[in-house]
Amino acid sequence: MPARSESFGKAAYIATCFAAIGFLSFVAGSVATLSESRPGRVVEDAYRAGTALYSKLTQYRDPLQFDLWRPARTEARGTTVYVPGKVQPGLTLYTSGHAPKAFLIDMEGRIVQEWGVPFSAIWDKSAAVRAPQPDSHVYIEKAVPYPNGDLLAIYVAVGDTPWGYGLVKMDKDSKVIWKYLAHAHHDVSIAPDGRIFALTQEIGKDDIPQFPHLKAPRVDDYVTILSPDGKELKKIRIIDMVLRSPYARLLDMVPWYVSKGAGDYLHTNAIEVLDGSAASKLPQANAGRVLLSFREISTIAIMDVEREEIVWAMRGPWLRQHDPDLLPNGNILLFDNQGGAGNPGGMTRVLEIDPQTQQIVWSYAGTPEHPFESEVRSSQERLANGNTLITESDGGRLFEVTPDGQIVWNWVNPVRAKRAKDKQEVIPIVSWAQRIDPAMFDPGLAWEPLTPGANHASVGHPADADAGG
Repeated sequence: MPARSESFGKAAYIATCFAAIGFLSFVAGSVATLSESRPGRVVEDAYRAGTALYSKLTQYRDPLQFDLWRPARTEARGTTVYVPGKVQPGLTLYTSGHAPKAFLIDMEGRIVQEWGVPFSAIWDKSAAVRAPQPDSHVYIEKAVPYPNGDLLAIYVAVGDTPWGYGLVKMDKDSKVIWKYLAHAHHDVSIAPDGRIFALTQEIGKDDIPQFPHLKAPRVDDYVTILSPDGKELKKIRIIDMVLRSPYARLLDMVPWYVSKGAGDYLHTNAIEVLDGSAASKLPQANAGRVLLSFREISTIAIMDVEREEIVWAMRGPWLRQHDPDLLPNGNILLFDNQGGAGNPGGMTRVLEIDPQTQQIVWSYAGTPEHPFESEVRSSQERLANGNTLITESDGGRLFEVTPDGQIVWNWVNPVRAKRAKDKQEVIPIVSWAQRIDPAMFDPGLAWEPLTPGANHASVGHPADADAGG
């Protein structure tokens, strides 16, 4: 009986805490909505902090409930389509929401290399996140390989604000070389001189008088520059660059529901160091400048690192985009998550845009027979042969399409799980992928398959080349 009473007491205590948080949040919210005075702002901040804590405590217990897992759309696993004469041959690097790992697979879906270290083995007191989520809630969002087999990885978890657990560089055997445990998130790019350009977050506590709807506390994104060995060299707050630029009025485009939410007003989700190859068509795209993507205002922009200014920005026929790439021909390729509303194959598209005319010069969208949709995350890559590698994050799927839209390679994440509460089969998201020429690796790294492929019934059959997963 004493043990049972103790267990009951703990449960009652937890329930009381949740009830208290809910009551205080209700009172604080009521006061906050009636006052913009300093006391009202203090109470409003407490309200937002309390609701965030309550959400983290109650909504992020089961790792299968949050958005690193999605309902499985197909029973297919691994490579289901592979047309050797039409694909861009090589290896594919991807990350999966089920584990803090990065995987390198061949065209048949066999794993030839994997990297990964649990975040619990990486965390120390230097970390910006003081109480990290359990390893089941942490994954690698983006990874960049080096010729010697080293890997640079962005660790993130669900349920935390600010977002992002840090950057980790590990060797081919997953031994940690260095770590930078600020709130790094979403994307990272490496300059020719080895410097690392990352996105980081901090809580902004200053109001912006000319844009009162962007009030503090606010999630502020930074362009953070690291040395090749992971030492912080420079941090530039992005919202300051926007405010100093001719494009400041874009901040009026922050949707009302974002202004009333967690204060993540820009949601910067991509960074790319430019090589200057497109400057003949887009003069602002000089080598060394940086391309950025702001999801919440559906805007892409170029920043000058030395001047710390936004020198070019553009909105277009897309909505809440990810992963813009500036192509050598001067066009912009991006993942349009929600701009294709009304399309019977899904609201998602991949677009190639001429920045001078803002015209769509190429696109890929789903059809009722081959649906394609990912509300968040995702990426695309224009390959050397002119094909496009597409990451459909919500579907846990990677596929390669020709310029005329033929699917010539299709791979579906083979990992599955079942939710305890409803027995629904779910698949981990794949947030990003990259096709890699094996010749980029040092000669001593001859990757051999570590696992067999999965579901290769249609491999090598051109007749099945449009059978999307």
